[in-house]
Amino acid sequence: MRKAFQEERVKLKRKKKGPAMKTLKITLVRSVIGTPEKHRRIIRSLGLRKIRQSVLHKDTPTIRGQIHKTSHLIEVKEEAEG
Repeated sequence: MRKAFQEERVKLKRKKKGPAMKTLKITLVRSVIGTPEKHRRIIRSLGLRKIRQSVLHKDTPTIRGQIHKTSHLIEVKEEAEG
């Protein structure tokens, strides 16, 4: 009885494969010189340092918020899923 319970528990713990998250390709297209410090920190937290540098991020609400704040400095493209 106990073993059956443990097996069921293990099955529930395993990650269920849900829909794949979208990936966003974010590219810095404008300089951060003359922008507010807050925007510079956001750009840095996205992993961008140089103009025309691109990074890939999962499409999450946090990343979307950062993109919204700095949309005038970056270019965003959705990559193919999977």
